[in-house]
Amino acid sequence: MTDRANVIIGANARVDEGVLLGYITGRKIKDYTLRIGDDATIRSGTVIYGGTTIGNRLATGHNVTIREENEIGDNFQVWNCTTIDYGCKIGNNVKIHCNCYIAQFTVIEDNAFMAPGVTIANDIHPGCLHSAECMRGPYIEEGVEIGVNVTILPFVRIGAHSLIGSGAVVVKDVPPESVVVGNPGRVICSIHDLKCQSGLTDRPYSHLLREKH
Repeated sequence: MTDRANVIIGANARVDEGVLLGYITGRKIKDYTLRIGDDATIRSGTVIYGGTTIGNRLATGHNVTIREENEIGDNFQVWNCTTIDYGCKIGNNVKIHCNCYIAQFTVIEDNAFMAPGVTIANDIHPGCLHSAECMRGPYIEEGVEIGVNVTILPFVRIGAHSLIGSGAVVVKDVPPESVVVGNPGRVICSIHDLKCQSGLTDRPYSHLLREKH
């Protein structure tokens, strides 16, 4: 179901039955128009609010919710039952898997990936009378890879190309190209210290070193 009055969608869109585009939030915002680029694939159960802008080649799984005032780049892929809350900035070529929650005011740079069950928080003092004034999600830099069931706390910045191991709870800033595990999350090494266990390559992230030179 599409409300064409406040929806602008590009060419070659595939929109399933049971999709709601341009849903009007109860919040007061400046612009209620939903803008989606070319070649979108939007599967049944998806709800995308008015007031969001998404680039070309959007692909959603089933039962995805993308709320208002989000700025999302090209080639955004988001799997089943994931919610992108309002006020986020998401770059190009970002992939977010099933059952993830992306809190308001999160920033995700290009080429980041989140495995199933990632949860992002944005409120350092829930219930505080001033929490709405300082609410902010984490800042996830380019190419960060986040494992299954990771939790990321507010205000944290994760450096580019870091690898966050499954089940980790990220409570403080992470330097670029780090490997983080545990609760609370701790840096155990650089991604360049990792060896490939499958034998297909020597160092799984050696291409990043080549790109620097």
